[in-house]
Amino acid sequence: MLNYSNECIQKLIEQKKWKDLETFECIKAIYNYVRDEILFGYNVNNSITASNVLADGYGQCNTKGTLFMALLRGCNIPCRIHGFTIDKKLQKGAMTGLVYKLAPANVFHSWVEVLLEGTWYELEAFILDRSYIEKLQHINSNCTGSFCGYGVAVKDFKNPVIEFDRNNTYIQSEGINQDFGIYDCPDNLLKEHNEEISIIKAFLYRNFGRHWMNRNVKKIRNSK
Repeated sequence: MLNYSNECIQKLIEQKKWKDLETFECIKAIYNYVRDEILFGYNVNNSITASNVLADGYGQCNTKGTLFMALLRGCNIPCRIHGFTIDKKLQKGAMTGLVYKLAPANVFHSWVEVLLEGTWYELEAFILDRSYIEKLQHINSNCTGSFCGYGVAVKDFKNPVIEFDRNNTYIQSEGINQDFGIYDCPDNLLKEHNEEISIIKAFLYRNFGRHWMNRNVKKIRNSK
């Protein structure tokens, strides 16, 4: 999954000149790229490669995390993945109708941890692009405290911690209900903890459900 030797991955790293940056600036630049240039959306499954996520141009927690790790490792920056489950209520709004009803109560989730100057930082807020968050805040402008739904679970909806400046960043952390621990790569995490769903549900999600979810997300991002 972390195919950071892939030609497209390497070409992006070269074009952005990330390897020429100091380590902190490199991490921040990659973080911002994955957060805002790879839009929030739902891919075909959690197991696609980093180059597939890059080609799609969108992703969710697990798939954007795969791309984030590939770009970091392509720049020789140590990183790891931390697995969890989150309450599906966090996805309500992005998931609607039958898709929401059929979804498991506990949805597979992960964030990426990056080593900088001897400290491991927990980075999760790359999941949602800034444009999506800002439109969601505008639609829910009366919310002054915590918020749960549409891919968000935070204590302070107006001021979520989404910028990396030698700090942890979170956007879904308040929805976590099970901790799977730390893994060196997504392959190992998924091998032990990937969601087990029926063939029929997998087919429905791949061919119908995720497209409805992506339309819901796009509708919010394009709202006025």
